[in-house]
Amino acid sequence: MGVEIERKFLLAGDGWRGLVERSERMAQGYLVSGAAIAAGHAKCSVRVRLSGDKGWLNIKSATLGVERHEFEYPIPYADAEHLLHELSDGVLEKIRHHVMLDGTHVEIDEFLGDNAGLIVAEIELPSADAPYPTPSWLGIEVSEQSRYYNVNLVDRPFAQWSAAEREGKGGTAC
Repeated sequence: MGVEIERKFLLAGDGWRGLVERSERMAQGYLVSGAAIAAGHAKCSVRVRLSGDKGWLNIKSATLGVERHEFEYPIPYADAEHLLHELSDGVLEKIRHHVMLDGTHVEIDEFLGDNAGLIVAEIELPSADAPYPTPSWLGIEVSEQSRYYNVNLVDRPFAQWSAAEREGKGGTAC
């Protein structure tokens, strides 16, 4: 069974930019959306993603926190493109930057479009209590705040957030 253990953080500076090993542009959409999850009509999100010349289908449990069930499968690019543009509830675009820090892989998502200005670091861990690096540019943890989940950024993008929400304060979006 697939389990993702991931912590999400806002960034407190640009010190990570000089550590980027590679970056990739991504477009993704949801076939089962945050609105369906929030209304109690779904137990999971179903995402389609285009990254480079590859397509992916992802199923992730609709639970809050650092540990969630996750399954991801490669699919033909043409299928992913069709699903994204014809069946998803909207398209979220971002640039994912890959950073290695003290042997730990950090993915930094720099969002585009209506989510421009939002930059979130994600650190996948082997267990929920595993240690991880805490450089000065790593800001507050937002793993428990559902508004930072990509599935919710499609329905309620960063451009619609209040000033308090933009600073990592306030309630959840869903």
